[in-house]
Amino acid sequence: MDIWPKEKRSEVMSRIRSKDTKPEKLVRSLLHRMGYRFRVHVKYLPGKPDIVMKKYNAIIFVHGCFWHLHDDCNEGRIPSTRTEYWAKKLLGNKARDEKHMNELTNMGWRVMRVWECEIEKKTEETIERIINFLGDVK
Repeated sequence: MDIWPKEKRSEVMSRIRSKDTKPEKLVRSLLHRMGYRFRVHVKYLPGKPDIVMKKYNAIIFVHGCFWHLHDDCNEGRIPSTRTEYWAKKLLGNKARDEKHMNELTNMGWRVMRVWECEIEKKTEETIERIINFLGDVK
């Protein structure tokens, strides 16, 4: 059962951003402070990647745990109300993510996914993972 009336839930959901999210901005800020330069939401690449670092031939997606069904997170689950709708929506998102990552890999890009919960709860580990992913090409 939802804690809000239908109108309030609709208002809340309409305010959820698809780009420039808090976790995405945090990753971009960290990268920028470390001296990395990048482009964001490059339209001509599959999936309009969140962060594109051409110099490193690298792409980083920053995914929300709920919207992209993070398997290792409590937030990455299908809600218990309107299950059919949410299952179709979220499983579709997940399938589309895999398709885009495969297309980018086939184009020669190195692709990394950073989860919202990782950047919020394991910031230092995530930074190390990103640095290792990018290598010492700087």
